Amino acid sequence: MTLTHFDAAGRAHMVDVGEKAETVRIARAAGCIRMEPATLELIRSGSSKKGDVLGVARIAAIQASKRTADLIPLCHPVPLTRVAVDFAIDEARSAVCCEVTAQTVGRTGVEMEALTAVGVGLLTIYDMCKAVDRGMRIEDIGLLEKAGGKSGHWIAPAGEKA
Repeated sequence: MTLTHFDAAGRAHMVDVGEKAETVRIARAAGCIRMEPATLELIRSGSSKKGDVLGVARIAAIQASKRTADLIPLCHPVPLTRVAVDFAIDEARSAVCCEVTAQTVGRTGVEMEALTAVGVGLLTIYDMCKAVDRGMRIEDIGLLEKAGGKSGHWIAPAGEKA
């Protein structure tokens, strides 16, 4: 197995996707941010001084997915056809979990767009709540599923936390 972002001389390069077929490509990624129960209640009740924390985080995640190629040096700019961001409150873990589905019709996958969106969505929650809880922890960001392209359909092994 070889890393695709290095040429024969070991130099970093952007992978040539010009000969790849255009297919529908979908990726799902998820992660969580753990916090104090009181912080979770502020988010749930909408009583944060900064307003609708999850609404702002949703917009930030979508915006981040569209800017992934600006952040990850060897990513191709991808024309996204859909980005869906869902948040769920996990009482047992005192956490907010984020799941993102990104989709395109193109020559390269959208895993990085989905992962970037999750990370920025969770970072936005941190930013909006840090005044009351600096100990929040972002955890378990990972790819859940990808479909499309020649490598086909992949689903994360059972037991993944995110």
